[in-house]
Amino acid sequence: MKIGIKGIRRVSAVVVTAGAVLTAGAFTAPAQAATLSTPTITAKGGFVMNNGTGSTLFTKAADTRLSTGSTTKIMTARVVLGQPNLNLDSKVTVQKAYSDYIVSKTASSAHLIVGDKVTVRQLLYGLMLPSGCDAAYALADKFGSGSTRAARVKSFIGKMNSTAKGLGLRNTHFDSFDGIGSGGNYSTPRDLTKIASNAMKYSTFRTVVGTKSTKQKVTTKSGGYRYMSWTNTNNLLGSYAGTIGVKTGSGPEAKYCLVFAATRGSKTVIGTVLASSSVANRTADAKKLMDYGFKK
Repeated sequence: MKIGIKGIRRVSAVVVTAGAVLTAGAFTAPAQAATLSTPTITAKGGFVMNNGTGSTLFTKAADTRLSTGSTTKIMTARVVLGQPNLNLDSKVTVQKAYSDYIVSKTASSAHLIVGDKVTVRQLLYGLMLPSGCDAAYALADKFGSGSTRAARVKSFIGKMNSTAKGLGLRNTHFDSFDGIGSGGNYSTPRDLTKIASNAMKYSTFRTVVGTKSTKQKVTTKSGGYRYMSWTNTNNLLGSYAGTIGVKTGSGPEAKYCLVFAATRGSKTVIGTVLASSSVANRTADAKKLMDYGFKK
């Protein structure tokens, strides 16, 4: 069959048009992917990374030193869990000094009762869920070294700082076991995220910070028992799909802080917002950053 000149031109035009469509299609997908815009947060500082690869996904003043509030307790738990030959079921007797401390500082409390015997595991729940400064004090007293309570607390805080140094963190310093301190307690969004990522390697830590609420049976001074009920201050649990932790924090200087982590599919994102302007805003900030982290 013969095809005239006009026929050849028509066939060529069809081929060229099809090629143009294919070429345009090839360039359309990346252009759409590039429309992912960097989120804006109210917090002074923020950082998010891929927990599996360690790759950075978002930064805002990520290396600026800021007050950490009760997110300090992530390191408190990490130091405890890093102790050699740790027995999570060993019991600690609640001292009057712990409750006196709560009263004097008007601090967040696990409502530990003087004379009760609580396990180290239970103290970790009391530390991380209701953010008990009494539980933090009890753990520092238990795992610090020295002949006096003051010496043991100082020793424990020293362990917090040496652990930070061992993790290669240059912008972190602790002067307390709970974040209240005397102005020398600081970290950065990047450093706190790295502390949390390291703590999440411990299965006990993952279990505790992923718990929305718990009821724990403790031994009373008289040898009986009572139940302690604790609810997690991290409202991302149950409100953001895939949330696995980590810890809230607040204070006059720290404002509103949150270290967060979530897993969807095979990807875990972990991050921190420091000095947000309200509880609602720190939650919104964290959700924005996780949404962004999962898409990136």
